[in-house]
Amino acid sequence: MTFDIEMIKDFYAEMPKRVKAARKVLNKPLTLTEKILYSHLEGIPSQPFERGISYVDFRPDRVAMQDATAQMALLQFMQAGRSKVAVPSTVHCDHLIQAQAGAQEDLETANYTNKEVYDFLASVSNKYGLGFWKPGAGIIHQVVLENYAFPGGMMIGTDSHTPNAGGLGMLAIGVGGADAVDVMAGMPWELKFPKLIGVKLTGKLSGWTSSKDVILKVADILTVKGGTGAIVEYFGEGAESLSCTGKATICNMGAEIGATTSTFGFDDNAAEYLRQTGRSDIAELAGNIKENLTGDDEVYANPEKYFDQVIEINLSTLEPAINGPFTPDLRTTVSKMSETAKKNDWPVMLEAGLIGSCTNSSYEDITRAASLAQQAADKKLKVKTDLLITPGSEQVRYTIERDGLIKEFEKIGATVLANACGPCIGQWNRKSVKDEHKNSIITSFNRNFAKRNDGNPNTYAFVTSPELVMAYTIAGRLDFNPLTDYITNANGEKVKLEEPEGIVYPPKGFAVEDAGYQAPAEDGSNIEVIVDPKSDRLQLLSPFQSWDGNDYKGLNLLIKAKGKCTTDHISMAGPWLRFRGHLENISQNLLIGAINYFNGETNSVKNVLSGAYGPVPETAQAYRDAGGGSVIIGDENYGEGSSREHAAMEPRFLGVKVVVVRSFARIHETNLKKQGVLALTFANKEDYDKILEEDTFDVVGLTHFEPGKQLKLVVHHKDGSKDDMLTDHSYNASQIKWFKAGSALNLIKAYSE
Repeated sequence: MTFDIEMIKDFYAEMPKRVKAARKVLNKPLTLTEKILYSHLEGIPSQPFERGISYVDFRPDRVAMQDATAQMALLQFMQAGRSKVAVPSTVHCDHLIQAQAGAQEDLETANYTNKEVYDFLASVSNKYGLGFWKPGAGIIHQVVLENYAFPGGMMIGTDSHTPNAGGLGMLAIGVGGADAVDVMAGMPWELKFPKLIGVKLTGKLSGWTSSKDVILKVADILTVKGGTGAIVEYFGEGAESLSCTGKATICNMGAEIGATTSTFGFDDNAAEYLRQTGRSDIAELAGNIKENLTGDDEVYANPEKYFDQVIEINLSTLEPAINGPFTPDLRTTVSKMSETAKKNDWPVMLEAGLIGSCTNSSYEDITRAASLAQQAADKKLKVKTDLLITPGSEQVRYTIERDGLIKEFEKIGATVLANACGPCIGQWNRKSVKDEHKNSIITSFNRNFAKRNDGNPNTYAFVTSPELVMAYTIAGRLDFNPLTDYITNANGEKVKLEEPEGIVYPPKGFAVEDAGYQAPAEDGSNIEVIVDPKSDRLQLLSPFQSWDGNDYKGLNLLIKAKGKCTTDHISMAGPWLRFRGHLENISQNLLIGAINYFNGETNSVKNVLSGAYGPVPETAQAYRDAGGGSVIIGDENYGEGSSREHAAMEPRFLGVKVVVVRSFARIHETNLKKQGVLALTFANKEDYDKILEEDTFDVVGLTHFEPGKQLKLVVHHKDGSKDDMLTDHSYNASQIKWFKAGSALNLIKAYSE
C-alpha cells in the first residue's frame, strides 16, 4: 500500500521546475541536498541562500512522531486552533514498551501500564487526522522507511534519528515537538540553511565489514559535533553498492555527529526497496525524474568545489570496528580491541549483547546475525552472555518468523523482544545491574552515553554491527577478534566463525498479517479527547508567560554543568518516559544527570535561599516560586543527543530564564528558543571559567534585542565584585518574536484566534 500517493505525485510534478529555478538562481551545478532544499521552499526559489547564515522557511511533506515525544507535541497542537493537521502526519508507539521478559509478555504489560497514554494518542490522532501505529507495530524509523519515505522528499520527526529515512533519499530531520506543531498547524518550518559535507564512498564492502562500519568511521573523523549545522551527502560508486537499509543505518547515526541530516541519491537499490515494500508506483515516478534525485555529475566529479568539507572512504579497505564506551565517536578496529581494552581497563568479559534498534533491525541486518547464529548451532556453540533481539517492525518480525530465523536465534539462547526501542533508550529492566557493578555490553544501537541503556553508570556500552554483536556474544569477550580467533565448543573443539551472510530481501517477499496501523476518521469533529485532571501521566498545558519587556535582573545560578551534558543528562529517559505527557511530573528529572562543576556530583546544587545543597529540580522551583528565576551555565555542545523538547520545556516550567554555554547542539538550541528560554553563547569561551557557585546574573540589552547584536551578561559575585561578559546569540527577527511572546506556540495561537 502506498500512503499519500497524490501528494507524492504532485511533488514529483513540480520538482523539476523548482530544481531548474534553483540552478538558474545559484548559477552552478547542484548537490542533491540543494535540489531537495530548494524544492521545498515557500514558492519558486528566487534567491540564493548563504550556508550556515541564512534562515529559510521550508514546507516539509510530512511529520512523524514517536509516542514519548508525540504526547507533548499533540498537547501543544491541541492549543493551535486547527481541526486537522495540515500535512500527512503519523504517531508511532515504540518508546514506552519496557524490555524484560520477551515480546508477548512485555507488550501485554505495556498495553496495560500505558493504556491511558495509548488511548490519548489514538483518540487525538483520530480526531485531528493523524495515522496511528499501535504498540508492537514497530520502531518509528523502520516503519517510516517501509511505508512513508520517498526519494527527494522532506520530512521532520520528533526524534533525533529521523534522518534514517535518508536511506531512501529524503531529507529527514529530527526536531522538537514545537517544530512539529508549526508544520502540522500549516506554518512554514524554519531552518538555518545548512553547510554541506560530502562523503565520497569508493570500493565495496565485503566479509565482516558492513554499513555500520561506514558511519562508525565517519563519527571517528568528525566526532560528536563535527556535523553540527551541516547535511551530509553520500555519493560515489561505493554509495551505489549499498542496500537501502544499509544506507538508512548510515543516515540514522548521522545524529551522533550532530548533523542536521544525511542522505543518499536515488539509485537502483532505492528503486528495488520501494518495489519490495509495495511501492512500485513511487519507484516509477522517481525513475521518471531521477536526474533531480541525485547530485549533478559535475558536483561528484569535483566535490571540493561544491561541498564545504569532503571525506573519502574506501569501502574495500575499511575495517570492522567497535565504537565506545560512553560516546559513539570513539572507534577501535576489531584487530586493536584486545590491546585497547586492556590498556584502558575496560571490562573484557561481556554480560549482554543486543541486536536491533532503529539503526540495525532490517531484514538484512537480522539475516546477517542469524547466519552466525546458525553457524554457532552447527558448531556446537551457544552464547555466553544474555542475547536480546529486536525486530524493527511487525513486517520484519513476521517475515523472519516465517523464514525460520527466530528459531535460529532461540536455538543458541536468545530472547526476542517486542518491536520497539527497548534497551536502546533505557527501557530495559536489567535486574542484574541493580548493584551498579562495572560491566560491558555490546549493541547494534546508535548511542551509548553513560546510564543510557540500563541506568547503570558503570555499564560500558560498545556500538557495532549486528553481526559483530552476535560474534562477540558467542565468544563472550571483548578481547576476541572474530576474523582470526577460535572458540572452544561444547565438545572441547576449537572452531572458527565464518564470514556472515545476509539476504537483503526475503526470497518469498515481505509478509505481515496485521501491520498495526489505524487510519484516522474522515471527520474527527465529534471525537472527544479526554485528559483526566487527576492523571499523573497526562496534563493539559497552560501557556508560558510572555516577556515582561525588561532586562533580566538578579537571576540565580541553578547549575554550572561540567563537561558533556546531553539531553539524557538534562531530561533522562528510562523510567521517566512514563511522564512525557505530564510537564509538572517530568520536570522533576531536570538536570539530575548533569555534573555540578563545583562539587563533582549529580543532582546536588547549592540553594542560596536556604544555604543547603539539594536536588536540581527542587532548587529551580524554589527560585521560581520566590519570584525570581535562574540561569544554567553549560560547556561545549550542550544538549547533544536526542531531540526531546522536554529538555527545554522543563527548565522553562521551573523558572529557568537563560541558558549560557560555550556551544549548543542544533536541536536543543532551537527547542530552547521555541519555548521562550533565552539561549546564549559566551563570546569569549574562557568566561565559562569565571562563573562562581553563588553568582547572580543580569542580562542587559533585551530592550533592544536584535539579530546579530550581542547581549551583555553581568555576573555578580558574592564578594561584591562583578564581571561583564558579552554573549552571542543566533536569533533572527522571527525567533525574537517567539521570545517576546513567551513561546512559539503563543504566536501560533495568536494567529489562529
